[in-house]
Amino acid sequence: MREDLAADGNATPGYVMTPDPGLSAYAEEFLESLDAMPEHRATVGCIIPAYNEAETIASVLDSLLMQTRLPDVIHVIINNTSDDSVEIAGHYAGPHSRVTPLGEQSTIIYVHDIGKNPDKKVGALNYGYSLVETMDYLLGVDGDTTPEPDAVEHLVNEIASDDRIGGISAIYSIDDSALDGPMAKFLIAGQRTQFSAFNMQNLLKGRNMAVLGGQFSIFSTQALRDVMRDSHQRTPWVSDSEVEDSLLSLQIKSAGYLTKISANARAHVGGMTTLRALDAQQVKWNYGAIDLMWPGQRGDTRGQPFHPNLRLRWFEHCSMVINIITRLMFVLLLAGALNIGAFVFSPWWLIPPVAAVWLNYRVARSMEFANPRDYLFALLIAPAEIYMWIRIGHFVRAWWKFFTSQQTDNWAAQAKAERGKGSAWLYPYFILLVFFVTVGAIWVQLSIPLRSDILSVGWPILGVVTILQTGWMTIRASKRYRGFKA
Repeated sequence: MREDLAADGNATPGYVMTPDPGLSAYAEEFLESLDAMPEHRATVGCIIPAYNEAETIASVLDSLLMQTRLPDVIHVIINNTSDDSVEIAGHYAGPHSRVTPLGEQSTIIYVHDIGKNPDKKVGALNYGYSLVETMDYLLGVDGDTTPEPDAVEHLVNEIASDDRIGGISAIYSIDDSALDGPMAKFLIAGQRTQFSAFNMQNLLKGRNMAVLGGQFSIFSTQALRDVMRDSHQRTPWVSDSEVEDSLLSLQIKSAGYLTKISANARAHVGGMTTLRALDAQQVKWNYGAIDLMWPGQRGDTRGQPFHPNLRLRWFEHCSMVINIITRLMFVLLLAGALNIGAFVFSPWWLIPPVAAVWLNYRVARSMEFANPRDYLFALLIAPAEIYMWIRIGHFVRAWWKFFTSQQTDNWAAQAKAERGKGSAWLYPYFILLVFFVTVGAIWVQLSIPLRSDILSVGWPILGVVTILQTGWMTIRASKRYRGFKA
């Protein structure tokens, strides 16, 4: 029975409120029906472009099937392959289900052999997109990348938590298992340090990621559709870029979305175990970055070369130029001073190497899966310095190719290098040798007073630049990582 109300809205004294039993029963029934309604589960379509991945495709699929959150469907897109990738992946084709901490889940694996594909990985990615474009999210996985068991769950939860996010990349680490020989171990240690420093730099910048690496990233399909609309493209990825993932990340940002790096999702990617293969990979990456950065090179990327996603690229390339200048100056000035007996050791010159070791040690400490080789690489000085000279070679070769307008299929060059073919990786070292010989020949022709004058000007210039570099390294090494692990 309804209680009468006084003018002030309060119950009239003397009356008792009696609930309507029918209304109470309806409320309980309504709440029970709400609890019984199934929650919306975002759909995730996984695509794996695979080119000659016979050695790794099985471990990739095994790691995906062990996820705490299974993708709803997995498409293996095999293209241009000449090994047993199709046969090995074919054993996994069909439905799979397992009980996870989130309950029983299932997925279906499809294996597509699209044969000869002129667009290579880009063509495989776009083919895969056409198969999952109606789903909420697209998960891109390379054919040699193995994620941690909770990686997909973290990526889905993070991207679903904010509609502004267009894509999220996992935290990448280089797989250092089953390495043979000192060269492979050295190169993988260098790549692990390189990746770790890059990851931490992005984690500390609000987890904003300039490049959603194709190794293991999740994309909103709505963001991909907006990219195609805004950029007048028929597909999300285009074949006229050396770094398809960098270009797509730039376009997602231009479409008004955020591009992020995950705080928790981790994946292990395959590394380059030979100088030849590492050179081909790094030259391709550097050349593609230059292509995006340089004014007027790409008419379909509005805002370049000052696009927000390219600022870090410019900084990296400027830093590499400074590294080249300081190292060449030090070698030449040291040789010149020794030549005329004018070198005087100063303990102040020990400060820059100590700062570098401290920074490399902090990088090693930031790794989630650091091992003794990572710490030795940081503490011994020589490995990190040698690796820097190797990276300088890649950097110089990429810019040389760009300025000389060499039309090279860098994808094919990398595949060739990974097969142990090609000698282009030796060119920077040959050029460096010729440079030193030429400078040395000129130096010995100069008079002693002129040599002394050159040294008296060169050392102070190098000193100022080195002080600035050391200060910057000290600042980076002093940063707090706020609980992040790379």
